Amino acid sequence: MPDAPAVYGLAATFATPEAVMEAARAAHEQGYQRVEAYTPFPVEGLAELFHRPRSRVPMITAIGAIVGGSGAYFMMWYACVISYPWNIGGKPPHSWPTFIPITFELTVLSASLFAFFGLFALCKLPQLFHPLFRTAAFRRASRDRYVLCVESADPKFDLAACRELFRTAGCKAVFEVPWR
Repeated sequence: MPDAPAVYGLAATFATPEAVMEAARAAHEQGYQRVEAYTPFPVEGLAELFHRPRSRVPMITAIGAIVGGSGAYFMMWYACVISYPWNIGGKPPHSWPTFIPITFELTVLSASLFAFFGLFALCKLPQLFHPLFRTAAFRRASRDRYVLCVESADPKFDLAACRELFRTAGCKAVFEVPWR
């Protein structure tokens, strides 16, 4: 089993959104794939630089809707037709129009619950620890600094080349992010 790398990645702080955008563009041109940007507000065009796969939340939501709707319909069909059939006003036991409101409500409820918990799972939340949380420079990323981090898990990661990339991009500081 190979040893884990000593560092999580290399990060740099930038003073302006233009500077972080330029560094991200340079990292993209050099072929880095595992790059994350942390900014106090959304920077236009930054997310489009790194082609992320499409979100799986719509598929998870659709699965939740199908499970909830079919489960609700089956539950009412079983209760009214198999388990406890009643003759009410001469209606047949399987009177599907009466099943529609509850089927609709449980479809919406289960779809929203699947979407909520699916998004949490895909985002790996709650994330109580991340290696960047311990760095002093990252604390300012939500106020007045822009942080760009290249992870050591990237296939093209080279500490010296990445450090040079950040220095030529005009960063304020470059720092290694330790695992623990």
